[in-house]
Amino acid sequence: MKFYSVNPFNGEQVGEYQALSVNELDQKLNKSADAFKEWSQKPLSYRTGLIKKAGQVLRDNLEEYAQMITSEMGKPISESRAEVNKCAWVCDYYAENAESFLAEEKVKTDASKSFVRHDPIGAVFAVMPWNFPFWQVFRFAAPTLTAGNTGLLKHAPNVFGCAEKIEEVFTKAGYPEGVFQNLIVHHEQTEKIIAHDAVKAVTLTGSEMAGSAVAQLAGKYIKKSLLELGGNNSFIVLEDADIGQAVKTAVSARMLNCGQSCIAAKRFILLESIHDEFVEKFTEAVKNLKAGDTKDNATQVGPLARKDLADQLNRQIKDTISQGATLLVGGEQDNCFHEPTILGNVKPGMTAFDEETFGPLAAIIKVKNVEEAFELSERSKFGLGVSVFTKDTTKSLEYASRVTDGAFFVNELVKSDPRLPFGGNKRSGYGRELAKDGMMEFVNKKVVYVK
Repeated sequence: MKFYSVNPFNGEQVGEYQALSVNELDQKLNKSADAFKEWSQKPLSYRTGLIKKAGQVLRDNLEEYAQMITSEMGKPISESRAEVNKCAWVCDYYAENAESFLAEEKVKTDASKSFVRHDPIGAVFAVMPWNFPFWQVFRFAAPTLTAGNTGLLKHAPNVFGCAEKIEEVFTKAGYPEGVFQNLIVHHEQTEKIIAHDAVKAVTLTGSEMAGSAVAQLAGKYIKKSLLELGGNNSFIVLEDADIGQAVKTAVSARMLNCGQSCIAAKRFILLESIHDEFVEKFTEAVKNLKAGDTKDNATQVGPLARKDLADQLNRQIKDTISQGATLLVGGEQDNCFHEPTILGNVKPGMTAFDEETFGPLAAIIKVKNVEEAFELSERSKFGLGVSVFTKDTTKSLEYASRVTDGAFFVNELVKSDPRLPFGGNKRSGYGRELAKDGMMEFVNKKVVYVK
């Protein structure tokens, strides 16, 4: 079987990739197990030195990797460069903090000595998405490999070129053979991989459907799983907010990566007293976004990664309009490109309120008071993150308890940061990546007790 990656901006083929045979896949799985035996025993200082080198490799090859991201999934080149730099940051972060995160935790008991070790567990299988093809992988790989595990990557087929470049980063950094391997396989091979004795855990970032399927397999074979799934984040603007700041942030929160982000703001919940001003300024700002050649530094909005994704978004927009919403700007599709779109008068029960919309679509919801704002925010099967805009930051902290999502951001868009744990609640998945929490997900917390 062959896979092809195609540039969504111009339709040109970027790469052709041959799937691994059954024997080749077995060899890679066995190699991962063999590599773990030596890698897990390497001094932590050796492993932190290599992840530091990986960060430098990313910086040294910034343009090459950014060009591959833009060519395969279509985000503007400026955003691709930022993504590669963020990957270098997460490498630096774990190089600097792994020693303290993995340190033995002394516990006072009736023993002469008792403590908890943090040992690696084996090979961790990562199923990763196309929307941030480098970042999603590195936020898994940096802590997981540095803890002493080996990594196996099954990337999305439309970004297999990025997957090869990522494996190249670790090779250039000097990682031993087999510590990180890219698997060019069809999703039908997923069960075979999870079932393999070498694989001790699986992590997936992707759709709710994919997460459910992988979690079932992980449960079947009694392997730990971590899921980072979809989101339908609300962006709440209270009546005392700085509207200029809120609008500027809203544009980034919804339109970054052409809206193809689980943590993008999707439902804009506005107090009625500031509704009209916000909508007017937000609409004008969205109209002024520059679309064009994704390799032009000035381009702000590119195509969606595939035509079927643009088709799905357009159907969601049309459905929501037929349900009573108002088209304020945009709404048109041309192949993979979809105009940045704003829908007004969106209410619960409408498609753009209830479903995750993975593209440049903002749903505007008007509410009468703070209570209604948070009530509607919570009316979602997802629970990834919430943004609240207000000048009363002290009061805003009281609202945090009303939110069941995994993140609560005040006067800022929801974003991932290596220094903070990242993950969701409800249908947005379980487990945490990044910070110390991300490193602790794939370690054996081993109790040592000396009488």
